[in-house]
Amino acid sequence: MSSPSNAFECRWQASGQLLAAYLLAQAFALGSLLVLSISLWASLAAACVCLLHAAWVLPRQILLTHPQAFCGLRRDGDGWQLWNRAEGWQAVQLRPDSLALPLIVVLRFRLRGEWRVRSICVPRDAQAADLHRRLRVRLKFSRRRWAAPE
Repeated sequence: MSSPSNAFECRWQASGQLLAAYLLAQAFALGSLLVLSISLWASLAAACVCLLHAAWVLPRQILLTHPQAFCGLRRDGDGWQLWNRAEGWQAVQLRPDSLALPLIVVLRFRLRGEWRVRSICVPRDAQAADLHRRLRVRLKFSRRRWAAPE
């Protein structure tokens, strides 16, 4: 019997469900500013912060239109790698607090040479159902999945 291949690659696209959830959260945040009894300048400052957050997060995390938006994951002999248009494949270390649930995969990772931990949400509507299932299985049962990149 031959040994199973350790190679795996998947890509994802923008998620309509994630966009709807984010826009709903933004609507609640902005709507709460209208209800709160705070000064006008504080309310306007908070609204600007919400809009700046949306301008930063939408292209990078939700719509995946920014060149630095990660939209691919692979595992090969060199370990785990994430892909973006700006820099191509980059070695990453997956973190143990990553989640692989039927509705959403939350990848927590650290790029080589960085100290901060980043996150990516991959909802089930961002991939074909079979590919999303394979991603969850690979994340749950892969050997050395938390190993640092060499």
